[in-house]
Amino acid sequence: MSRLERHHFAWLSIAAAVATIALKTLAWWVTGSVGLLSDALESFVNLAGASFALWMILVTREPADRGHPFGHGKAEYFSSGFEGILILGAAFAIIWAAAERLAAPQPIESPGWGLAWSAAATSINFVVARVLGQAGERFNSIALTADSRHLMTDVWTSFGVIAGVALVALTGWLPLDPIIAIAVGLNITREAWHLLRESVDGLMDRSLDGQQQVRARAVLESFHARGVAFTGLRTRRAGSSSFLQVVVLVPGEWSVSASHALLDEIEAALATALPGIEVTTHLEPLP
Repeated sequence: MSRLERHHFAWLSIAAAVATIALKTLAWWVTGSVGLLSDALESFVNLAGASFALWMILVTREPADRGHPFGHGKAEYFSSGFEGILILGAAFAIIWAAAERLAAPQPIESPGWGLAWSAAATSINFVVARVLGQAGERFNSIALTADSRHLMTDVWTSFGVIAGVALVALTGWLPLDPIIAIAVGLNITREAWHLLRESVDGLMDRSLDGQQQVRARAVLESFHARGVAFTGLRTRRAGSSSFLQVVVLVPGEWSVSASHALLDEIEAALATALPGIEVTTHLEPLP
């Protein structure tokens, strides 16, 4: 586990998407349920999103260069944005197909087998979503986190579709199948909005979350007793990388050597409180 990298988990997501496409397509084929068709279509979105996430994760591994001196970490935000756009497209297709079926309901065939195949696909998505979620936290990767959230949304969507098909089989009320498919489309539209918003936030250099900023301020405040002050604290996140800038104010009579020794100490304390962060300090005399 310790040797696994982000791209390995992206490959896992791709494999899960291929498996669930096969299972959900089989479930739709044996039943004719538009609800199960909508579930299968979203799995194609999962495959496209996972493939693009893999590409962007590989881009982030490229070292900083003259044209990109801060690295390529923001590439992960293109992944979450692309996946959000794909989800919107799938939602439109699902709602369109469901509306047509609502106008002309059709019976569901062999619901037992269809539900069995769909349940198997849902189990795969659930396990992989949990694994990707843990990997996203471990690597601080928005691409893996977005993929995990999308798969978990797919899991709950599948539960709804399975319940709908089962209810149609029990009650015989055919319009219930396309109604649930429309609900599926609306649900994944909401997830698409969240992914697109997070992508834009990242590209616009959104600051670190509140808890991280509290930890950073606590570290800085711990140095106040040394007769120093701080101003101009700024933070941002770029994919799996985090950045912090702060101006350190020291008494004017301090030597350059003592001042820079303090900066090294502050940077080390911040790196301990916020693992993986890149800290930039600037020295100024107290007014």
